[in-house]
Amino acid sequence: MSAPPPPPIPRLERPLPPNELADALRAFHSSYYVEHPFHQLMHDGQLTQRQLQGWVANRLCYQRAVPRKDGAILSNCPVPAVRRQWIQRLIDHDGTREGEGGIEKWIQLGIGLGLSREEMEDERYVLPGVRFATEAYVTFCKTKPWVDAVAASLTELFAPDIMRRRLASMPKNYPWIKPEAYAYFESRLTQAPRDSAEGLAIVTTYCTTVETQQRAFEAPRFKIEMLWAMIDTIHHAYREE
Repeated sequence: MSAPPPPPIPRLERPLPPNELADALRAFHSSYYVEHPFHQLMHDGQLTQRQLQGWVANRLCYQRAVPRKDGAILSNCPVPAVRRQWIQRLIDHDGTREGEGGIEKWIQLGIGLGLSREEMEDERYVLPGVRFATEAYVTFCKTKPWVDAVAASLTELFAPDIMRRRLASMPKNYPWIKPEAYAYFESRLTQAPRDSAEGLAIVTTYCTTVETQQRAFEAPRFKIEMLWAMIDTIHHAYREE
């Protein structure tokens, strides 16, 4: 299933000023993976419980990769001020103690969809293509310049709209899901705007040359393609005949 084409990466003859660079990065919204048919079916209330369970069980693999990629950014970043900001993301996902954080909230979403904690925790339903895609993202953040990895995270610019859309459509279309299962989506309504604003400020501050700005465009395109591959894998595996 083909993805909508991302905006073409401009051939820069000079570095863009910060406001133009920010606008160009926001333009990737039109190709974001939320436009995938699987997500359209979700928002229209046309997925079965099995399909929703397959999605949430596989997506946990990605949720667990997020603090690992953020740890890679921290280890590569030489700027203390950036590290002091970025470390909050690990806390958001891992929490400060057992039973807290975004990963735990995602597990609770799976439980709310009818999976057991054991089924979520042991990742028995994670598809090879999903695991491959998430590990590719972690490897990208480990091996690329740290500011490129920050740029890849800018898909968070589009997250609040997606969370609002889910919170508006899913309780109406899937009334059997308990309200407390949506805690992850609710938490991202405040976290994602903060994270994306910080990430955008970092990219526009440190990507000031033609070369670094070209890479700042390439990084979110890689991330979007990775996310599309992941949801495409899930959609194919859980297609209802």
